[in-house]
Amino acid sequence: MKSFRPFKTAAVTASGLVLVVSMAACSRPADHQAQAAADQTTLRVGVGIDAAYAPFFVADAEGMFSKAGLKVELVQFGRGGEAVDAVNAGEINIAGNSDTTTSAQMASSDKLRAIASYESSGQYVKAVLRDGVAGPKNVKKLGYVQGLSQIATNKYLEANGIDPKSVELVAAAPADMPALLRRGDIDGYVMWEPWPQTALDQKIGHVDAASAAFGFSYHHWLVTNEAWLSGHGDAAQKFTKVLDEAAKKTEADPALAATVTEKAVKIKPADTKVAIDQIDFAVRSLDAESVKSTTEIVDFYQSVGAIKSRPDLNKALVLGWYKGA
Repeated sequence: MKSFRPFKTAAVTASGLVLVVSMAACSRPADHQAQAAADQTTLRVGVGIDAAYAPFFVADAEGMFSKAGLKVELVQFGRGGEAVDAVNAGEINIAGNSDTTTSAQMASSDKLRAIASYESSGQYVKAVLRDGVAGPKNVKKLGYVQGLSQIATNKYLEANGIDPKSVELVAAAPADMPALLRRGDIDGYVMWEPWPQTALDQKIGHVDAASAAFGFSYHHWLVTNEAWLSGHGDAAQKFTKVLDEAAKKTEADPALAATVTEKAVKIKPADTKVAIDQIDFAVRSLDAESVKSTTEIVDFYQSVGAIKSRPDLNKALVLGWYKGA
């Protein structure tokens, strides 16, 4: 049985530690082994369906979780925000998601906790314009996805001296963007790979700039639920340590990462290799700089009315949590 599968609400139950009560004062060694097996909690981990999650797929395919004594199930979500919603509901234990999307969700839940960063990039998110649109000054409509794409779109327009209010923003799912671009329903979009490369492959658009060129970089966080973390801190640390090792392996062996990612989420190996070249995969503790950059994100969301109240970042971001960093 594969250890990852698409998320289906009806099939989800909250993970919990199974408590086995011994009926005898003394137990045989076999009884101890059976109890240890029963006590092993399955970590249900939410991942996306793009190459940004390559270290998760590497750790799973290479048996790194089981070697560390962890039983891990990777649950795939079409959008990272959906995985964080599942964490909030207690349906999964840990999720990987961007800082931009997660910080908005933290505004509506005081249970979410970001415990570490496992990737960052100023190259993986790109502004794509439809062929025939000469530059940002000619843009009338831009497609966007709430969260990371939304704030990157705003940064792109402002960096080019364009008032975001002067451009019509069209909300759509990531997979819909190329079709909207082809039909001329939008003039471009600011998105992560593989959607910029898709526009190039289909000969419907060109890359105008990577996000670093317009002053924007993102981070991906490990996000969990306060209640689960309080009772499973050791397991969370162990999981993060394995992901740290898998991130190093991903950087060191792009061919391996590309192969296992293709098997996991049907991403072309060439696209994964591009991602590895453009993303810095490394697990790091969150720090004061993390709070500063997240505060800027929250300020943006408040300015556009996307959130009604500010999250308490001093609680939501667990600074210095990862002991292996």
